[in-house]
Amino acid sequence: MAEIKKMGYCVNGEWKESKAEKYMDVTDSSTGEVIAQVPCCIPDEVEEAIASAQAAFPEWSSLSLAKRQQYMFRWRDVLYAHKEELSVLCAKELGKNIKEARGDVQKAIEPTEEACALPTMIQGDAAMQVTTGYDTATYRKPLGVTAGIVPMNFPAMIPWGWMVPLSIACGNTVVLKASSQTPLTAMRIMELFYTEGGFPKGVVNLVTCSRVEADILLTDERVKAVTFVGTTGVGKQVYSKAAAHGKRVQAQCEAKNHALVLEDCNLEATVNAIINSTYGCAGMRCMALPVVCVQESIADEFVSLLKKKAEAMKLGCAYDEATDLGPVVNAGHKEKICNWIQKGIDEGAELVLDGRNVVVPGYENGFFVGPTILDHVTPEMTVGNREIFGPVTCIKRVKDYEEGIAIMNANPFANGSCIFTQSGYYSRKFAMETDGGMVGINVGIPVPTAYFPFSGNKDSFFGDLHVLGKDGYRFFTRAKTVTTHWFDEAAGKRKVGTWEGSTEA
Repeated sequence: MAEIKKMGYCVNGEWKESKAEKYMDVTDSSTGEVIAQVPCCIPDEVEEAIASAQAAFPEWSSLSLAKRQQYMFRWRDVLYAHKEELSVLCAKELGKNIKEARGDVQKAIEPTEEACALPTMIQGDAAMQVTTGYDTATYRKPLGVTAGIVPMNFPAMIPWGWMVPLSIACGNTVVLKASSQTPLTAMRIMELFYTEGGFPKGVVNLVTCSRVEADILLTDERVKAVTFVGTTGVGKQVYSKAAAHGKRVQAQCEAKNHALVLEDCNLEATVNAIINSTYGCAGMRCMALPVVCVQESIADEFVSLLKKKAEAMKLGCAYDEATDLGPVVNAGHKEKICNWIQKGIDEGAELVLDGRNVVVPGYENGFFVGPTILDHVTPEMTVGNREIFGPVTCIKRVKDYEEGIAIMNANPFANGSCIFTQSGYYSRKFAMETDGGMVGINVGIPVPTAYFPFSGNKDSFFGDLHVLGKDGYRFFTRAKTVTTHWFDEAAGKRKVGTWEGSTEA
């Protein structure tokens, strides 16, 4: 049995042993073994992390843009140097296969590279002679302490891609509440941040805790902004509470992304794209594609080909290069997915491919769920409308484009949506009419690069400014508008006006 590591929390650049009575297990998803335990940090320890970030803010925020940019360039090189190590750790604790784990780490590096563009991206606006003798400029200033509340499914990308790089580049300091299910990748990156990144102490701090202690981040007046990724129910609570305490909030929440497959599509390429987007990361991502609205005229052929390709996927250990589909994160999540599959059957869906009770030789205790296909899913079935977060495909058969887009837009979530067609007319019409914020045209996973915002809508997002891109820079800064006037010899002789020169006829 692997050694069980007892982890601590990181404050002011130092790892400390928690005084918590409760520790939470972290498992190797492929073997089922407990490999680490992390503390449910007590309130005083969360407060300590906030105090550390607050103390580090004045010095860090006063550094020049050039200095902060140099830190980000160096940090980018550190992440590249440790990419393989971090990828293996990510695969082990989460279950996504090693190729997907490398993508997870790469998606933490990309926003770090975007943060290297700080001096250009943070520039404000200015104009001379706005009124006679008056000049006005707008600058972007850091907020202070920001908090990141992290989900389990992207241990590198979300905390160290979405929540840290732009925030610290803009001059803020950070408190991360890492996922207690998959904290090890984030913790290893935290170690590297100080030992090899060389950042000043306290710029980023990390705790693990329950929702009770995390509430401190939503109410403490020293925290100026909260970025959250997780379920819609919790996201609504985070948004409501943090906003009520005067904080900026971006809450990325659940999804039930739909694809619309029209009869003129390239069928083979379409099924390949749907295989990748549905079963990649074992379906544990908000940009998964769990529902396909397929035109009835090609539905039988589509389902047959989808089943054939899904059955050919190799299930195996997450850190085995040959694996196509790794395990899900833990036993509880596997049970939840299996319960959803049964619920779909009970609701009347046809089980075309059953991924329950699969066994991987040599990894009999791993948390594996095979590709699953439920056909003839109708709009009233909850299995086709609620997030399952597993390798399950729901097929909704539709007569035409109009029925398909109506079904898609009736869903309360609107993270992503995509269409597969060779028709330019329907592609453009879909892009205009879909509620989805992330739209794919013959693209199953329309995830942006770091230069564009991640734009969920409806119950998939609460807030105003999204993560990444220009939205990210705006979210992590506040505007300061400065009007300047220099007195000339005649200034003292001018008539006093109630608008101080800001208007003129």
